[in-house]
Amino acid sequence: SELGRCCALSFRQRMSWAMQCQSYLPWGSWTQLRRSLSGSRGTRSVYLCAASVPGELGSSCWPLGCVRYQGGSQEHSVQPSSSRHSQSQLRNVASSDAIKKHKKSLSAWFSHQPNEERQFGPSFSLDAVHVDPVIRESSLEEILKPSPDLTIQNQLQQPCSQVISLQNLFDVDACGRQVKNVVLYGTVGTGKSTLIKKMVVDWCHGRLPRFELVIPFSCEDLSHSHAPISLRRLITKKYQHLRDVVPMLGASNLKVLFILNGLERLNLDFRLAGTELCCDPNEPVPPSAIVVNLLRKYLLPEASIIVTTRPSAVRRIPGKYVGRYAEICGFSDTNLQKLYFQMRLSQPGCSGENSAGSSSGEQENLVEMLSRNLERHNQIAAACFLPSYCWLVCTTLHFLYFTRTVPPSQTLTGIYTSFLRLNFSGEVLDSTDPTNISMMKYVAKTVGKLAYEGVMSRKTCFAEDDLQQCFEVEMKTESELNLLDVFRSDVFRFFLTPCVQPGKEHTFVFTIPAMQEYLAALYVVLGEKKTLAQRVGKELSEVIGKVSEDVAVVLNIISKVLPLRFLPVLFNLLKIFPRYFSRLSGKDRDAIAHTMAEELFKEEDYYNDDVLDQINSSILGVEGPMRHPDEAPDDEVFELFPIFMGGILSRRNRAILEQLGCSIKNLAAFEIAKAMKKTVIRNSRKGLPPSELMDYLFFLHEFQNERFTAEAIRSLRTVNLSSVKMTPLKCSVLASVMGTTCHEVEELNLTSCNLDTSSLRILFPVLLRCKALHLQLNSLGSDACKEIRDLLLHDKCVVSNLRLANNPLGKQGAQYLAEALAGNRSLTHLSLLHTALGDQGVEVIAQHLAANQHLQELNLGYNSLTDTAALRVVEVAKKHATLDKVHLYFNDISEDGKQVLHSLRMDRDGVRALVFLTAGTDVSDYWSNILNVVQRNLPFWDRERVQQHLALILQDLESSRRQTANPWRKAKFLRVESEVKKMLGKLQHGTL
Repeated sequence: SELGRCCALSFRQRMSWAMQCQSYLPWGSWTQLRRSLSGSRGTRSVYLCAASVPGELGSSCWPLGCVRYQGGSQEHSVQPSSSRHSQSQLRNVASSDAIKKHKKSLSAWFSHQPNEERQFGPSFSLDAVHVDPVIRESSLEEILKPSPDLTIQNQLQQPCSQVISLQNLFDVDACGRQVKNVVLYGTVGTGKSTLIKKMVVDWCHGRLPRFELVIPFSCEDLSHSHAPISLRRLITKKYQHLRDVVPMLGASNLKVLFILNGLERLNLDFRLAGTELCCDPNEPVPPSAIVVNLLRKYLLPEASIIVTTRPSAVRRIPGKYVGRYAEICGFSDTNLQKLYFQMRLSQPGCSGENSAGSSSGEQENLVEMLSRNLERHNQIAAACFLPSYCWLVCTTLHFLYFTRTVPPSQTLTGIYTSFLRLNFSGEVLDSTDPTNISMMKYVAKTVGKLAYEGVMSRKTCFAEDDLQQCFEVEMKTESELNLLDVFRSDVFRFFLTPCVQPGKEHTFVFTIPAMQEYLAALYVVLGEKKTLAQRVGKELSEVIGKVSEDVAVVLNIISKVLPLRFLPVLFNLLKIFPRYFSRLSGKDRDAIAHTMAEELFKEEDYYNDDVLDQINSSILGVEGPMRHPDEAPDDEVFELFPIFMGGILSRRNRAILEQLGCSIKNLAAFEIAKAMKKTVIRNSRKGLPPSELMDYLFFLHEFQNERFTAEAIRSLRTVNLSSVKMTPLKCSVLASVMGTTCHEVEELNLTSCNLDTSSLRILFPVLLRCKALHLQLNSLGSDACKEIRDLLLHDKCVVSNLRLANNPLGKQGAQYLAEALAGNRSLTHLSLLHTALGDQGVEVIAQHLAANQHLQELNLGYNSLTDTAALRVVEVAKKHATLDKVHLYFNDISEDGKQVLHSLRMDRDGVRALVFLTAGTDVSDYWSNILNVVQRNLPFWDRERVQQHLALILQDLESSRRQTANPWRKAKFLRVESEVKKMLGKLQHGTL
């Protein structure tokens, strides 16, 4: 009856009466009253007036929209009446200078790329290289139900019927309700933070017109503060320029979007007993309470909210407060992966500052090879399902192809360490767990163990039993099982993915092969590889070490009261165990160093490609026919494992790992380095094949210990890298490592290493210190000869033996070399065999040869020389002070010219010309040298021409044999003839 009488009153009387009765009615009655008032016909808005004294009408009034929400969606709202003045004021607020400043500030902040972007390649704006990942609409039921078998078919090419764009996340739901709260979730590496950055930048540039104000909050930042603070104070504290806008929040129809990034960092309690209701933006409450009441729609109900989180934390928000669930599925379409690589690798600054023109073709080639590898449904397509791994692939390719210098910050280990920092950034695995173990530490203990056991058993595919052995065998408490559950839902797919090989679909491999070796190295260096006795001993040592301090105080007091002589003895016994264990822990450092040396110098890996080529092949694939499914696979190679161990010990990587919760103490690194001197340096003194030597040099570069590297390099007097494809990166590594010392190198062999002019420029400081320098078979042209001229004319050059055979130097190259010969003081042996000099080139060399006073041997074989050029060189050589040997074989010299050259005598003319295998009626003393040179160079020479020359040599041998009557000489001729015939036979049959 009271309610009926109230409805008949005037509006002002009803409101006055309602406010007077509010304090006398229970909560249920007050709710009924409010519904009755709002449901009366003719009622357009409701004003509640605050009264300081019951029964007395206050003076301040604000509109209250009576809103009913279900599932975070606004079902119906009674719009408050507003005057034209307030509408105009709202428009002014939306376009105010404060919001413009806010946009400018946010744009500058969110467009800022992390250090890793600038460090490992050119920095790009989000607009330049961003590709939106696939976002799929989901539901709480789908999140909570058991996940299906994790196969590639479930990851790639998911049905697109539920795909939703970022701009449509706040559209009405299937029931026609306006969505206000959106939960955007995804596993580690799917691109949640990058997507939010792009969203904010889009709003700043006017590409998100739905909202007039965007206010981003980092939940990690909020989690560090527990002091009560009001919402308005919190906003102005983070964004000071919004102080004029904040008072309008809740008092106008300003379209506001709150972004809460990383909700898993906050411990939220939606129970009324845990978090009280708060609708006043000015009331100080803990930051977590602000977040809870925003999501409850009790605080600023008109505001829209987007929350990003990992899957394990989705259930922390009750479903009734969420209007839409959306899952970030990464690049589940390979076309998105290709688009990302196309945009990233085709950027103008990708190939460096000074090589834009020359490297554009190389960039296109990289993109093409990568696309073909993705189309083969290779394992890399499964890895690039996560956008983070697309970044890692591009960064690694930039490191491999476009690195011209290698500062200490640029190492392969540094790339992987920074990659993990970008994705984990010191996050704890579960903020609700009291241990607060960092995510990376948990990964190192569990996934690292799996990776290490795989490296030791040389396998890359893991069955379910292997996973259970590493993850579940030591689970004893509820907390450990909860951590494992969080790991499986949030992190597992970041490191392990289903295998794509036929017949192995239900096994798992590491997302990127090198990641297995990195985590195995981290597992070992962190000291997680311990026996049960070692673990128990460490725990006992820590316990006894802590207890002994307290026991010491007690024993000292007792010993003063009671004259018990055995107490000090007991006290000393307690100290023995920690000291004994500390000595044993030193053995662990020796074990780590021993493991590193053993894996670095494994003889069964001696003839594999070097590790940089292996990484390149794993990303771009191997061109050629595909392996037959029934063909036996090659043995797995884990040569990066010891290199990563060394890289992790570098100071910079240890500092980053410290941020990730993986601490490696300076003392431990020092002791490991000290132990390595006994093992690594000693093993390196053995003769290493070229590819293994390159791996060793790369290890020293990754280790980033200049003193250790200098000691290791001093022991290398001969450096043989023949047939290693010396990319700019490898040249930079070689120059960097060799630059730690100033000692002279006896021999540097760079035969057939794909060197070019830029390579020689990078290696210039190293080449200066080499006595014997082998540069054969590198396609070096005249431009390279200019660099060689500068090298030979340098006052610190010590090169005495230079071999440039089988390089197209040409006439112009001969001009540069001739200038170098005239001014050089160190060169004694120069080989220009098969360098396309011709008569003109040799004539230029002959003109400058007289100015040289140190050359002893000159090889001009196979250069199409005629009699004139050959005799001209010999005439200059006769007058030369030191030149006593000139090689002229395989040239177009006539019979008359040969007779003149045959007649030269060392004792009379001071020079010997090596033209044929004969010397008059005897075999030349250099016949074996000439044949060895021919045999070594046959794969690179014109075989028909060589066959003609060998036929002429055979005729000459037979003629000389007939002219001599000495049986000993005849036997020598027959022996040489048989060698030439064997070579001719192999040439004709194509077996040489």
